[in-house]
Order: sequence, then C-alpha cells, then structure tokens
Amino acid sequence: MNSFSAEHTPAEIVKIFPKASDLFKKSRIDFCCGGDRPLFEVFTEKKLDPAVVLSELNTAYENWAMEDHELTDWDTVPLSELVDHVVHTHHTYLNEELPALGQFVTKIFRVHGTNHTHLKELHRLYNAFKVDMEEHMIKEEGVVFPLIKEYEQNPSEALKQHIHEVNAELEDEHEATGDLLKSMREITSDFEPPADACNSYRITYARLSEMESNTFQHVHLENNILFKRI
Repeated sequence: MNSFSAEHTPAEIVKIFPKASDLFKKSRIDFCCGGDRPLFEVFTEKKLDPAVVLSELNTAYENWAMEDHELTDWDTVPLSELVDHVVHTHHTYLNEELPALGQFVTKIFRVHGTNHTHLKELHRLYNAFKVDMEEHMIKEEGVVFPLIKEYEQNPSEALKQHIHEVNAELEDEHEATGDLLKSMREITSDFEPPADACNSYRITYARLSEMESNTFQHVHLENNILFKRI
C-alpha cells in the first residue's frame, strides 16, 4: 500500500480512499469541482500545514486499509450502471430531502430569524441551491444521462463531442452549487448550532451537513469519474 503525497489530487485520493472526503471536508479541501489540483497547490492557497494534513490522511488510510471493504471500482463498471447509481443513490436522496429540509430551514428562520439574523441568508442560499439542483437533475435525467447510455451502446465521435459540450454546462452548474454549499457552511460556522438552539435548529444543521456530504460525493462521481470516462 502506497502513501499519499502532496503530488496527488484530492479527486484521486477519494477514488482510492472514500473516507478521505471527511478529512477534506473538515479542512475545506475541495475534492469534487476543484478536485483535480495537486494537494501542494491547495496547501499553499489555504495556508495548511502539509505535514499535518498528510500525516492524518495517511494514518487514516492505513487503518482503513486493514479493514474489510467491498469497494466498487467506478472506473470499470458499465457507464449505464454508474448513471443508475447516481440517479438511485444521489438524485433520489435529493428529491426526497430538498423539500423536507426546506421546511426546517424556513421554520427556524421564521422562529429564530430575529435573534439569529444569518438565518435569513441561509434561507435564501438554501432555496437557491434547491432550485438549482432540481433543474440540474431534470437536465441530467432528461438529456445527459440518456445520451451517455446511447453512447455506451453506439459510440461515435459526433455523440461524444455533443456529450462533452453538454457536460461543460453541467460542470459549471456543479461549481455554482458547490459555492452555495460553501457559503451555507461559512455562515453557519461549519453547521455548528448556537448554544441556545432548539431541537429543530440542531436537526436542520445536522441535515444540512449530511446533504453537503451527499452532494459532494454526487458531484465527485460525475465530474471526476463519469464525465472523464466519456
């Protein structure tokens, strides 16, 4: 088993060691939209100590590697299987969670917005994220994913070029939604509820954090694996 170095990119590392996403999220290291940059660039930009981050990363990887894992190699499965996984795992989750969580975001804004003024901005950011993701998933399921499945059955340069053009739009949208998630994390102090938070407040922040993790994995699968395989 080889150790990770500052020459590796976050996207490469998460493909090999999925739990690295937790460490990257804690350090605010982007592994999905901007995941193709080598770590040494990220360390410099974010003023992180390479020795500390790499030590924690490689220790966690060594411990994880000794456990029994059945990992799917998404670089080798049929494209249609990867597309179906994204839809059934990530799109289904968001289609169920977005409206339900939106009710919580609205509730805490209505009840606590006077004393916690950032909740107005959280409400705005969340609803922008919700609309963007709903439109994004409709485009993927209605246009892009059928094209990818068609390409798998009947590959051609013309179809490949068309998919690349559409994917460029999707990657731009991924970056925009990633920025919304980062803004939500910043104004909520890393989804840490205040000391006087009620249960609804705490549940809202916990579900926002879970949604962020799910969405980052979702975008990672698309940007760094699915789109690159076409």
